[in-house]
Amino acid sequence: MSYVEVPGEQTPIRMWTDPASVEHQAMQQLRNVATLPWIKGLAVMPDVHYGKGATVGSVIAMEGAVCPAAVGVDIGCGMSAVKTSLTAEDLPGDLSRLRSLIEQAIPVGRAGHPDPVDVSRVFGFSAVAGSGRWDDFWSRFDGVADAVKFRRERAALQMGTLGGGNHFVELCLDESGAVWLMLHSGSRNIGNVLAEHHMGVARGLPHNQGIVDRDLAVFVSGTPQMDAYRNDLYWAQEYAQHNRAIMMGLFQEVVRREFRKAKVTFEPVISCHHNYVSEERYEGVDLLVTRKGAIRAGSGEYGIIPGSMGTGSYIVRGLGNEKSFNSASHGAGRRMSRNQAKKRFSTEDLAAQTRGVECRKDAGVVDEIPGAYKPIEQVIDQQRDLVEVVARIKQVICVKG
Repeated sequence: MSYVEVPGEQTPIRMWTDPASVEHQAMQQLRNVATLPWIKGLAVMPDVHYGKGATVGSVIAMEGAVCPAAVGVDIGCGMSAVKTSLTAEDLPGDLSRLRSLIEQAIPVGRAGHPDPVDVSRVFGFSAVAGSGRWDDFWSRFDGVADAVKFRRERAALQMGTLGGGNHFVELCLDESGAVWLMLHSGSRNIGNVLAEHHMGVARGLPHNQGIVDRDLAVFVSGTPQMDAYRNDLYWAQEYAQHNRAIMMGLFQEVVRREFRKAKVTFEPVISCHHNYVSEERYEGVDLLVTRKGAIRAGSGEYGIIPGSMGTGSYIVRGLGNEKSFNSASHGAGRRMSRNQAKKRFSTEDLAAQTRGVECRKDAGVVDEIPGAYKPIEQVIDQQRDLVEVVARIKQVICVKG
């Protein structure tokens, strides 16, 4: 489908879904965003749903301003995927051992590594373009908000870890039988505390006192608060990128060791943020584009749109549609809250909906059951003018926190 345009106070709301299908709370959030004086455009992806502070599945383009709630608390959250030389025939019939090895290599939930990961061992520094850049990244932690500096040790130990919620590590098969490695994570606790700190600062600024929703408080260019936020934001986005790269390196190590005889090789890794800010230019104007639950889909750019823990995911290539600010959805999108899913579904439902997948099937992940998410095929179909499908992949192992 192409987009549907809904009137907004300062800018039209371009929606790549049926507006009638969007929950009332999410639509009200979008209308509130469209009232902000700094906004130049608002695009809504087909996985749209209500989110904390701002709507998930929204792309907000502003001139000289940025809204930290429209990035979200998991700054830099995103996806990585890589195709391997393995095929389905190389995999054992029982995948429980491989799942266990992945869980041993990559801490999940709130856990960290016992010691910081030795990136020279995992990558030979290839993930961070050399030891100098790695040292520079950590030295810049000294310049982030004083309020979070006590988290440095935890940030170092959580580098290369998964987290919980909708984050996952998966081993997948594409339709030709090729094995893919895929994972979803972000900036862990340090990104969360940075986001919460800056959202609190923004809410107290005088220029935000008259806006319709204080959760949409912004920073404006030319102020020390904006400079501080952008410094910390970009550091956290880089943390998230390194976090995924290290996890992928650890995942590849597990696969190399377990399939040593196959001499596994890997194609280049595809990686994309879906909670972040980017400086982009449209119609001759420099804008700050915030994607919360959306990926960049510029012409020829690769992206990843995952489904739920029991359905397929898609590797896509962007078509460069400027009406969406070169964006596409970040996943299937929830169709019910976590609490609703826990009330509606049982562990028996979870086992049935994840049949054939080696994964957790206990009460702790019922809120991640496939039935709590929109059908991924429908979400893909609604954005055929934003991306083209390169590969459809389906998990056979799913690790969650």
